[in-house]
Amino acid sequence: MNFAQRMSYLGTETAFEVMAKAKALEAQGKDIIYLQIGEPDFPTPKHIIEAGVDALRRGETHYSPAAGIMPLRQALVEEIYNRRGIRPDVDEVIITPGAKPIMFYVILACIEAGDEVIYPNPGFPIYESVINFVGGTPIPLPLLEERDFRFDPDYFRSLVTKKTKLIIVNTPANPTGGILTKSDIEIIAEVAQERGILVLSDEVYKNIIYEGEHQSLYALPGMREQTVLLDGFSKTYAMTGWRLGWGVMPKPLAKKVEQLMINSNSCTATFSQHAAIEALQGPMTEVDAMVEKFRQRRDFIVAGLNKIPGITCRMPKGAFYVFPNIKDIGRSSQELEEYFLHEAGVAALSGTAFGQHGDGYLRFSYANSTKNIGLALEKIKFALEKLT
Repeated sequence: MNFAQRMSYLGTETAFEVMAKAKALEAQGKDIIYLQIGEPDFPTPKHIIEAGVDALRRGETHYSPAAGIMPLRQALVEEIYNRRGIRPDVDEVIITPGAKPIMFYVILACIEAGDEVIYPNPGFPIYESVINFVGGTPIPLPLLEERDFRFDPDYFRSLVTKKTKLIIVNTPANPTGGILTKSDIEIIAEVAQERGILVLSDEVYKNIIYEGEHQSLYALPGMREQTVLLDGFSKTYAMTGWRLGWGVMPKPLAKKVEQLMINSNSCTATFSQHAAIEALQGPMTEVDAMVEKFRQRRDFIVAGLNKIPGITCRMPKGAFYVFPNIKDIGRSSQELEEYFLHEAGVAALSGTAFGQHGDGYLRFSYANSTKNIGLALEKIKFALEKLT
C-alpha cells in the first residue's frame, strides 16, 4: 500500500512495543517482570466503578456533546478552582477520550509547517511525534540529571525564537519523575508572556507527588489566557482503560478542539464521564493509599538500584518512574533494554525512547509489587555480573 508521507513522521510509544516482545517471550515459557508500562497496578476505586455501572443501568450509553457532559465540565471547573485558585468558564473545558487527544488537537490546531515547539527531553514521546507529524520543528529542552531533571533557565531562554509558537511543560514528569519548582515555571511564564507564546501544561501526574507541592503554570497571574491545562483520570484514579482526559484552554482554542473532536471521536463515552464525576467528588481514600504505596516502592527501588555496580539513581519526587543512569556499565540504553528483557526477564525502557537526551538512562516503572521489584533487582544484578 502507498501511505501519505506524513505517516513516516509519526512515532510511537515504545512501552507498548516492549510489552509485545515481553508477551511473546512469556508465551514461550519465560518469566517476565513488567516494569516498562506507565500504568497503576491498582484497581479503579470501587465507588467510581459503581458510578459507571449505575450510569450504564440508567441508559447513559448514547452520544454526549462533543465537549463533554455539562455536569462533568462543571465539576472540573470546581476542581480547578479548588486546586489551582482559578475558576475557568465551563466553555473553556473539553473532555476527551484520554489525555493524548488534547495534545494532538492543540498541536494540530496551532502549529503550522516550520513553527517551532519547545518540549522537554527526555519526555513523553508523543510530544515530539505529533510535532513532527504536523510539520512543526521540535526543539528539545534538555532535562538535566544534575538539576534533578529540571532545565537550565539560560539555555531555555536561548531556544526561544520568533518562530516559537508553543512551549510544552510536564510536571511531575514522565519518564524522570522530576518536578519543576515555582521558580522554574515562573521563568517559563515570563518568557511566554513576553513573546505571546502558548503553553501546554501537562499535569496528569499532579496528584502523585512525594516531596514539595505541585506548581501549576495555569495558576500564575496572566497565564490562564495563554495556557492549555492538560490533565486526566488515568493515573490518579487508576482509570487507564476508561479513556478519560480533559483540557482547559482559551475559548477560541476550545472551539477548535471541539471541532476536531466532532471530526474524529464525536464524543467521549457518556457512562465514563459520569464515573469521572464520582472520581472528582467522591472519597480519595483509595487514591491516597495508592500514592503511599508508590512512595514505599519508590524508596525501595531507588535504594536497590543504587546498590548495583554501574547504576546510579536519583530519588524522583513525583509520578511512578525511576530514571537511573547506566553510563558506567558501558552499554547503550537500547542494548541494556534488550539484554535485561532476554537475559533477566525484566521489561524496562531505553531512555532513548523518550528522546535523544535519554541516552545513558533506563526507565523503570514501580507500578508493580515490592516483591516483584525486589526480584527484578536481583535478576538485573545477576545479569550484569555476567557481562563483566
